[in-house]
Amino acid sequence: MQDTPKGSRLHIAIFGRRNAGKSSLINALTNQDIALVSDIPGTTTDPVYKAMEILPLGPVMMIDTAGIDDVGELGVLRIERTMQVLNKADLAVIVVDPDAGITEFELSLKDSIVKRNIPAVAVVNKIDRYQPEAGKISQWETQLELKLHPVSAYSKAGIEELKKLLIEKAPDDWEGTPVIGDLITGGDTIVLVVPIDTAAPKGRLILPQVQTIRDILDHDASCIVVKERELKDALSNLRHSPRMVVTDSQEFLKVAADTPDNILLTSFSILMARHKGDLETLVAGAKAIDKLQPGDKVLIAEGCTHHRQADDIGKVKIPRWLRQAVGGELHFDWVSGSHFPVDISQYSLIVHCGSCMLNRREMLYRLAAAREKGVPIVNYGVLIAKIHGILYRALGPFPLAQMILDE
Repeated sequence: MQDTPKGSRLHIAIFGRRNAGKSSLINALTNQDIALVSDIPGTTTDPVYKAMEILPLGPVMMIDTAGIDDVGELGVLRIERTMQVLNKADLAVIVVDPDAGITEFELSLKDSIVKRNIPAVAVVNKIDRYQPEAGKISQWETQLELKLHPVSAYSKAGIEELKKLLIEKAPDDWEGTPVIGDLITGGDTIVLVVPIDTAAPKGRLILPQVQTIRDILDHDASCIVVKERELKDALSNLRHSPRMVVTDSQEFLKVAADTPDNILLTSFSILMARHKGDLETLVAGAKAIDKLQPGDKVLIAEGCTHHRQADDIGKVKIPRWLRQAVGGELHFDWVSGSHFPVDISQYSLIVHCGSCMLNRREMLYRLAAAREKGVPIVNYGVLIAKIHGILYRALGPFPLAQMILDE
């Protein structure tokens, strides 16, 4: 459970006013004292993430947030960070303090949740200490347009019922399409090309490679893992041609040259583009590369923070390839981790990583934000295939995406 990646967990976010008992509720749900609890309003200042497991949902990420009624200059910033959590929340829990009832804060929060089409659960906390007057809960339910479930984070009353409700309300499609499983059948052989260079983590594979291997095994197929120099010999030694070759995007040219045309070819990054987001949007974004002009601004966004190598893909290689493609200088900005600019209208192109460390909800939010502002967005794998002139072939497993290039 502890090793399940953050981006592969259902994200459940807890919202409410200061001192409504959000942190206490997190502690009760996780059965651990992981969130700092105090009677002083505003104890939680930044979103706090806690991995846990709720069966039969499996691994989830609980997110504790600052109060939606925080005050002062810092309070405004805390509220902004709290509201940004909505961009990655698969399921929202609204915590109501019975001493305050439903206020403009809860109603505004509910509107934001509905706008983002996030399923929501509402609870009235502290029932061990406060008993609302008769009819009050019904009145609050009418105002909030949600059923209120009574709980006590202190006595644990209603906590097990809340867990069952979270299971019931969790969206069915939060995981998205399989990484590769729906593209193969039992008995297929898939060849994975995994370079071992200075950028490869010592003693392990990177997350998209591991997830692809697991998905292949889960769908009763076989995989062969080779380095790029061994691909040609591996293919010639197979009795039957593999169903597909999946490569690290940076080895696209060599792998394409060594893979016969009758074998499907794609990359880990393109598989992740479909698994975590919307491949068609990213392919449409690739077409905008041809329209870039010297002087344009490009945003490069990565979902994780990592130690950059001398020839880093996002900091060095992609900027170099794009400059060569336009025949002039471009202006680049970089963001990483959970930060994504609110104002993206200044950019002519957004280049995003494979998003293996982001959950699907957050990646879909970023894609939607780009579409809303009319800014083309592409991911690393799609861009590299485009730059090297093999994008159409790299989309062989995805006919709908190929059609976008034909339009």
